[in-house]
Amino acid sequence: LATGPRQNNSIFYEIRTYDIKPSKMKEFVEMANKYLHLRTVHSELVGFWSAELGAMNKVVHIWKYDNFAHRTAVRRALANDRNWQGKFLSPALTLIEKQHNEVAYLVPWCQLGKPPKEGGVYEWVTFQMKPGGPALWGEAFQAAINAHVNTGYTKLIGVFHTEYGLLNTVHVIWWNESPEHRAAGRHSAHEDARVVAAVRDSVIFLESQQNMLLIPLQCSPLK
Repeated sequence: LATGPRQNNSIFYEIRTYDIKPSKMKEFVEMANKYLHLRTVHSELVGFWSAELGAMNKVVHIWKYDNFAHRTAVRRALANDRNWQGKFLSPALTLIEKQHNEVAYLVPWCQLGKPPKEGGVYEWVTFQMKPGGPALWGEAFQAAINAHVNTGYTKLIGVFHTEYGLLNTVHVIWWNESPEHRAAGRHSAHEDARVVAAVRDSVIFLESQQNMLLIPLQCSPLK
């Protein structure tokens, strides 16, 4: 995060979170795996996950857009795509209790990553920072993230800063081989003086944080 422009291009990511009716979660996942290819012909899907821990009956998916005009064109095309509307969207809407979306940018010091192999788990951590933006807390936050990266126990996938939605929100996505591997790594990291110091400097700017353990759907590019 920087005191100047966030990035050198207009690419942004739409983060969509759906709360699914508890009795319909299995049905929704099956429909997504079967029909999401009808959606991805219109724009790029980064990842699609279901929550395993930290939330229940929730799915999170991220879509990449070149700019806002691109998103507008995609949404218009989707509204006119009878195949997508009929096979997935109309039936799926009856399974969803609540929808939420945010627009976010990748922070300029982070490239969107990929896991070294398939079959692991993702941790989605949401930090609500104090008002003031990156000019206030960006440097300390970056140092805290890099301190965890440098321990080597986890893989950083992406760091996103909200543009629309709840402001001063940062979403961080990590990948680990398993929940056990994550737990052991975090235990070691919290005994690392470099991590402790970096977190101590960053946490003074923190309002709240929460996390979820996510499992990628079969249709997700990130697995």
